[in-house]
Amino acid sequence: MAKTVHVSKDDNDVRVDRWFKRHYPALSHVMLEKLLRKGEIRVDGKRARASERLSTGQMLRLPPQLESVHNRAAEQLKKVPTKRQQVDKLEDKSIEDAVIYMDSSVIVLNKPSGLATQGGSGLTRHVDGMLGALMYEKQQRPKLVHRLDRDTSGILVVARTTSVAAMLSELLAKRDAKKIYWALVKGVPKEKRGTIKLALAKEGGHGPHGRDERVVGKDINDEDAKYALTDYVVVDHAGDEYAWVAAKPLTGRTHQIRVHLASLGTPIVGDFKYGAAASRGKGEIADKLHLHARSIDIEHPGEGRLQVTAPLPPHMEKSWKFLGFNETDARDLFAKPKSKRK
Repeated sequence: MAKTVHVSKDDNDVRVDRWFKRHYPALSHVMLEKLLRKGEIRVDGKRARASERLSTGQMLRLPPQLESVHNRAAEQLKKVPTKRQQVDKLEDKSIEDAVIYMDSSVIVLNKPSGLATQGGSGLTRHVDGMLGALMYEKQQRPKLVHRLDRDTSGILVVARTTSVAAMLSELLAKRDAKKIYWALVKGVPKEKRGTIKLALAKEGGHGPHGRDERVVGKDINDEDAKYALTDYVVVDHAGDEYAWVAAKPLTGRTHQIRVHLASLGTPIVGDFKYGAAASRGKGEIADKLHLHARSIDIEHPGEGRLQVTAPLPPHMEKSWKFLGFNETDARDLFAKPKSKRK
């Protein structure tokens, strides 16, 4: 007997083929197309198309053979694991290990350095492609709501439903989130705390073939410049050679913290794009980007605030120990200093 289901709120505006990928992941694309061509799948009584977008409350007719076809395909996949499936299993484990907080609305990851947030040219391994492993009891894949650079580690918030994703995206756009980054920089900023005001713009033509795009500081009156502000505090330093800097971006421009700290003459260690040879580590300090999204404080989609802190990645933890910095420092680094009484 055919089965009828109502499209849920979380599946609103999802394509028909993607709905089946969410709810019947073992069903092949070929078999789905066959069922669609035969008119076995219907939306509100009409033949469905793969590209058709669903709306909350619509009635989706599922053919009687769907469950058995999907179950057979799933069993077959279990019996003969392909090399790709073996790789997927390892990636599922790695993304699960990155989870540091989860509730019914959100998942927070401590993204490892070197793992891209989304796919791009030549990239086959990225967070977005691994989120299917974090569905758990939900009927849909989690959704990214913001990004981190590939070599930046730390806090990455993921929405567990489409409606939560929309809400979090709106909050981020309104700059509701308080995000704190930790960086190890080469040299010590002259001012121990302050606000960096430097407009930024993307500029191509870099690299051996002119294909490397960078972000550069610009005059705010330049046509392509975007206003950018970053608060920073020097938390500790090791002589005049290295400093631990906490940064709070007040705007969300690409590579903002990296360019802003380099503009002070103190590039982030391991950031060869903006610090060149000056950012090279030495001895116990690795030649890897020392920039970590340490914490986030944002309105929770349910109630209250979501406040999460991410431990340092291994290469930064090693540098902190080597330099004698105290990672457990829990001060509110951006609290306004108390004025001295006269």
